[in-house]
Amino acid sequence: MNYALFIARKIYNGGDNTQKVSKPAINIATIGVAIGLAVMIISVCVVLGFKHSIRDKIVGFGSHITVANFLTLQSSEQYPIVINDSLTKELKTIPGVKHIQRYAYTQGILKTNSDFLGVVLKGVGPDFDSTFIHNNMVEGVIPRFSDTENQQNIVISKTIADKLKLKVGQRLFAYFINKQNVRTRKFTIAGIYSTNMKQFDAQVCFTDLYTAKKLNGWEADQYSGAEILVNDFLQLDPISYDVLSKVKNKVDHYGETYSSENIIEQNPQIFSWLDLMDMNVWIILALMIAVAGVTMISGLLIIILERTQMIGILKALGSRNKQIRHIFLWFATFIIGRGLIIGNIIGFGIIFLQKWTGLIKLDPQTYYVSTVPVEINISLIVALNLATLLICVLVLIAPSYLISHIHPAKSMHYE
Repeated sequence: MNYALFIARKIYNGGDNTQKVSKPAINIATIGVAIGLAVMIISVCVVLGFKHSIRDKIVGFGSHITVANFLTLQSSEQYPIVINDSLTKELKTIPGVKHIQRYAYTQGILKTNSDFLGVVLKGVGPDFDSTFIHNNMVEGVIPRFSDTENQQNIVISKTIADKLKLKVGQRLFAYFINKQNVRTRKFTIAGIYSTNMKQFDAQVCFTDLYTAKKLNGWEADQYSGAEILVNDFLQLDPISYDVLSKVKNKVDHYGETYSSENIIEQNPQIFSWLDLMDMNVWIILALMIAVAGVTMISGLLIIILERTQMIGILKALGSRNKQIRHIFLWFATFIIGRGLIIGNIIGFGIIFLQKWTGLIKLDPQTYYVSTVPVEINISLIVALNLATLLICVLVLIAPSYLISHIHPAKSMHYE
């Protein structure tokens, strides 16, 4: 058996009764490691949950990658582009592409007897992935949108419904102004959604793809563009490059030029804001590991000083400085391990409590979510535990050299 490990285990388990290890030093060191790890786990889970919640909401209103008219991507105006079956089949061959759907935007005014509001209608068809809107529905249902006929259904946000005092099942008029004339359509409110994304909820409504195209006066094969969803967000950049390489400088039979952008390029401010959170997490991790390291150094020094006589006896019996240092490093590892176990229990306990109960609330107008979102990533938490253990042990190597300055003869008279 390993000599250093055997002695360390005896000391930790209280097998050496000649002199008790200072309980306060051990408890303080254990608490320091536990609190540090718990804070790190909570920080990582909250930031991951927050980033992915916001990212999924932005993607839900659009897609990971958008193929559209070059002029559309450079301005706020809508210019049509041909999205035919041959193009969609070509885009589907790109590795990592999960889904492709056509869409069309048009601007209009919703009017009731007492009020009116400017909105953006997004026309979607049978290929529309409604998972995101379905998960955020608060009332009504999502109708089966068509690309061949006007079914006169519309899905609006709770923000719009509150402003215009609308309810599911109500009928309302919408007015659309283009270069030629003013067009009027009558819609029935099929459903109401709420995502807490103020800039989207305040203006985006969903209706039939056929309706949006007709209101724009476009041809049957013209759309605002195609939205592409990918399997892995981490592979967004290479997939975006592949999509751009297939459509760049391509011109349809109406003379319109294709281009593409990914969701990060379309919303740089939001994603820059989310990236700042990573810096905050790194700062928290550094501070918590520093706290754990300092408490462990203090605890180790106290334990070494308290065990001066034992160190002297071990040296007199022939133990080398290296062996004795290993004894105390193993002893510190046991303390760190106990702290990690307690820290995991505290951290996971708080995370699961928030995940199941939504105990901590947020202002959705500011943070885009109504409760603090959490996401558990086991691989990251395991790496966090291993990194904490490794760093804490490494910072203890230098203080352990204090043992080299303890002389056997002098230590016998140490009290």
